[in-house]
Amino acid sequence: MENKSIIVVSFILLPLLFTIASAQTRLRPDFYRTTCPNVESIVRSAVQTKFQQTFVTAPGTLRLFFHDCFVRGCDASVMLTGNGNAEKDHADDISLAGDGFDTVIKAKAALDSNPQCRNKVSCADILALATRDVVALTGGPNYRVELGRRDGRISTKASVENQLPHPDFNLDQLNSMFARHGLTQTDMIALSGAHTLGFSHCGRFSNRIYNFSPRRKIDPTLNFAYALQLRQMCPRNVDPRIAINMDPTTPRTFDNVYYKNLQQGKGLFTSDQILFTDRRSRNTVKLFASNNGAFQNAFVAAITKLGRAGVLTGNQGEIRRDCTQPN
Repeated sequence: MENKSIIVVSFILLPLLFTIASAQTRLRPDFYRTTCPNVESIVRSAVQTKFQQTFVTAPGTLRLFFHDCFVRGCDASVMLTGNGNAEKDHADDISLAGDGFDTVIKAKAALDSNPQCRNKVSCADILALATRDVVALTGGPNYRVELGRRDGRISTKASVENQLPHPDFNLDQLNSMFARHGLTQTDMIALSGAHTLGFSHCGRFSNRIYNFSPRRKIDPTLNFAYALQLRQMCPRNVDPRIAINMDPTTPRTFDNVYYKNLQQGKGLFTSDQILFTDRRSRNTVKLFASNNGAFQNAFVAAITKLGRAGVLTGNQGEIRRDCTQPN
C-alpha cells in the first residue's frame, strides 16, 4: 500500500517537475547574444532613469513580475489591455502601480531605439530584467536572469481568480499556491521578503487593527505599539488611496529587516506574520533575519525558479511590438 502511494504522488509531481526542468533548458542568460547583445545594459539604463524619477519604480516593477508569473506564467499577459476584461482589471491587480508598467514600456522604447534590438526582445524578458535591476538598485543581489521567454496573447480578468496570495492566507494556503509553480516553502518565505519594499493600502489589513474578532479588536500576533501606529496612519474611513510602507524600518532598502520585523510582531499582513507564528516556517525566518546573505541567496534561487513558471518559448506566443497590445 505504501509503494502505491509513492507511485501516485510521483505521477502527480512528474508533469510539474518536467515543465520546470524543460523551462530551465530553454531559457538561458545569453539568449540575445547575437540578436541584441546589449539588452541588459540598455534595459538597466532605462530602469535607472525611471528609478531616479520615482522610488515606486522598484516595488511597482517587482510586484508586477510576481503578479504576471502567478497568472498564466511569466508571459507579460498582465500588461495587456482588454476593454476592462484583462488581468490588470481584476480586483487583485487593480492596485498594481502604474510606474511598474511604465518601467517596462520605457525599457521597451529604449530597446526599440536601437536598430539591432528593435522588436527582438519580449516584454516578458524585459520585465524579468527590470525586476532584477530594481532589486539591485535598492541594495539587493545583482543576479543573472535567464532569458528566452515569449509574450502571451491572452489576458482575461477571470484567469486571475484564486491565483494570487491574499493578505489573510495561512501557511498551508501559501504553500499550496506557491507549490503550483514548483516553489518550496523556503522559496515562498524568501519571495515574501520582497515585502521589504513597497506599500499597502489600509483596507488590505484594517481588520487586524479594528475588527480582528468579537473579543479582540487587534490581532494578538500584531505588535501592540505597531498596531496603534497603524491606527494613526489608517484611521477608520480613511481615504482608500492612502498607502503605508510594508516595512516600517527600512522601506527603501532590499534587505532582511522584513524578517527581523516578523520576529517583533511587525508583519503587516496576516500572511506575513504567519511565517513567524507558525512553527513550521519560524526557523527559516530566524535564519534569514540573522543572515542577510542566506536570505539573498535563497531569494535569487526562488525568483529564478519563479521566472520559469509557465513560460512560452520557441514558436509559442510572440514578441510584442507594443507591450500593451498583442500583435
